Amino acid sequence: MGRPRSQRYTGPRRSVNLDGILTLEPLLEAVREGVERRGWRLSGLQKTTSLEFEGRWEGESTRSAYLFFHRDDESDEVSIDVYLDETSQGLAGNLALVVDLAPLAELGDPTVVLGALRDLAKREMPSGYSTPLTLRLRLPSAGAETSRAEVEARFKLTLPSRAIAAGAGEVQSLTLQAVAAFERILRAGELARFRTATSGPD
Repeated sequence: MGRPRSQRYTGPRRSVNLDGILTLEPLLEAVREGVERRGWRLSGLQKTTSLEFEGRWEGESTRSAYLFFHRDDESDEVSIDVYLDETSQGLAGNLALVVDLAPLAELGDPTVVLGALRDLAKREMPSGYSTPLTLRLRLPSAGAETSRAEVEARFKLTLPSRAIAAGAGEVQSLTLQAVAAFERILRAGELARFRTATSGPD
């Protein structure tokens, strides 16, 4: 005679992390606290909600948050931008150091600039994480000379799902590491040269 249903052995119990972040707001607060602990001040916050009516994700909603931080001892050409996302697939986000560089005419070959910034990011960004690097060129108008292009560098760290699942403490710790790396990048001679270039990189 088998055990009563209420007494049947169902295998080892799975541990449940009750500290895991499940919604956008706790993730936002964890990241914000981590950035502010390094002395950066929140200068902008925007939340959006969208609903997909057609296509593959029909009926699913997305909630997003954009945060912008500045420091009193840094110029307006420097910011930390944070993007966080909550969908039915879970939570995601990234932190980015955004720096305006000298105009393209002063920087010279963008591939040389990108290569130098890549080496800087490899040296300073936390290892073991996704750390995309973007070099953006912007023209004030379609009729402008390409040499007048404005140049922006973005050093990013993508928040891994394992850190979000581990809870606010882990997210704050990784945020602190990312911001510390951003600050080292800001102090690096390579970046300073590209922010004030007058005849292109060596």
